[in-house]
Amino acid sequence: MTPRPGYAATVVAGCFAVFLAQVAYSLPGALNGTFQQEFQTTGSQLTWITAAFAIPMVVFELTTGVIGDLFGRKRLLQAGAALTVAGSLICCLAGTVQVLWAGQVVAGLGAAILYPISLAMIAALAPTTEARARAIALWAGFLSIGAAVSPLLGGAFATGGSWRGAYAVVIAAAIVSFLLTFRATDSSAPVGRKLDIPGQATLALGLIAILFAATQGSEAGFGRPEIMAAFAAGVVLLIAFVIIETRTAVPLLHLRLFTNRAYAIVAVATVVGMFAFLAICYSMSIWLGAVQHQSALKIGVLFVFIQGPAFALVPVVSRLIRTVPARWVLTGGFALMAVAGVWCSTFDIADLSWTRFIAPMLIFGCGFALTVGSITAVAITTVPVRLAGMASATTNLLRDFGFALGPVLIGALAINRANDAMLDGLGPAIGASGLQEPYSQIAGGIAHEGGAMAINSMPVVPGAGPGLAPVPMPQQLHQLAFESLGSAYNTAFLVAGICAAAAAVLTLVGLTGRPTPVSPSLEVQEAVR
Repeated sequence: MTPRPGYAATVVAGCFAVFLAQVAYSLPGALNGTFQQEFQTTGSQLTWITAAFAIPMVVFELTTGVIGDLFGRKRLLQAGAALTVAGSLICCLAGTVQVLWAGQVVAGLGAAILYPISLAMIAALAPTTEARARAIALWAGFLSIGAAVSPLLGGAFATGGSWRGAYAVVIAAAIVSFLLTFRATDSSAPVGRKLDIPGQATLALGLIAILFAATQGSEAGFGRPEIMAAFAAGVVLLIAFVIIETRTAVPLLHLRLFTNRAYAIVAVATVVGMFAFLAICYSMSIWLGAVQHQSALKIGVLFVFIQGPAFALVPVVSRLIRTVPARWVLTGGFALMAVAGVWCSTFDIADLSWTRFIAPMLIFGCGFALTVGSITAVAITTVPVRLAGMASATTNLLRDFGFALGPVLIGALAINRANDAMLDGLGPAIGASGLQEPYSQIAGGIAHEGGAMAINSMPVVPGAGPGLAPVPMPQQLHQLAFESLGSAYNTAFLVAGICAAAAAVLTLVGLTGRPTPVSPSLEVQEAVR
């Protein structure tokens, strides 16, 4: 079948747009250590740099998919590029971590447009199912190469100049994306679509409440009344969202899609598996950057080993999607990710050799390459064609919700464990240091308020005492924080590996037999439209 007019230009614009979104999203990956040193952040403040981008991205992806269906996707894609310019400019000029958060929020709104709309534009114009599979694999490959280039870009600028230069490059790339979209072909699917304001409001507020509680609870404590209230409000709002979606004539999300067993299994595996993916990425970044204070460029190189295979294996994955049952492709991918997570959990924080991460990260990257394209292909090809916009937005929502949970939950786990371990050994460590009043109280206060990450980031003063430093930090206390963080992130790697293994088991067991079709009532709806 002859490709539709403008198809090639649309694929180029869509692939570059998702590349841009992933570059902007992944940039903090190599810069966490740099941010921690420059802004003197606590553990939760560091987590918020990533979460500030992820939360608006996850919350608004379904809505932008509907807006694109109603009013056209081309101009909306350009709006996403414009928001990326604005957000990256704020980050580039940030003087405090709070301003950096603001820039990440704006850029995250841009990504909420770029991810689903780029995929929907490509899917809508593909002339055949086979062409759609190839285009989706290419789209996923550019997503991965963006994630590989971004930390390398950030690491190079942080090592050779200033991390702010990396955000200037993102601004330039966003302008290129804006211009490329002029040549793309517009598409829409307005029939039977309308904005679901109650559904969007309850979904947005529910996800924000849960992600806020998970992030802030890591240091404030999950038993605090405000954190428990946020969790409770989030659960109530998400239940309200489900009730609203089952009763409205034109829902934001067709819950009947989940009556398709393959779609439902892949949906759950997507959230769990992508949580494991970003949890391992984030843990590796914190381990080398914020804990060991290694070069951001080294971390960037490791991200090439993670993301490089996803681009290099595009032809292989594209063929596998078309010729091998999704069960085996997804199970194999998640299993490789599990192996990498468990392997990293055996590392010793005192060993400063960063190259030991190369082999597990390469295995990890091959696993991700097998899963990310397969997840998208299964989700898109199991729904009616008229629901391409909703399906692409839902697929991205599930994937990015897993991504958002990765640093939030694994960061909370690691920070809590590290702080508990350090506070348990705080008295003996200060006593062994010989630190006298008032310096012992100052050091103890920093440990209680800032946690293990704050102590680990401060200069070491051997045999600290009056006259050696305004706030001396004894070797014993620094070593306690360092070891506490190492043990905590060993656990984080292990938990992430177990989650990847759970996703592998789920797809292995759940995708057996013939997949159930989409709900007949939904098929009738689409036929009428």
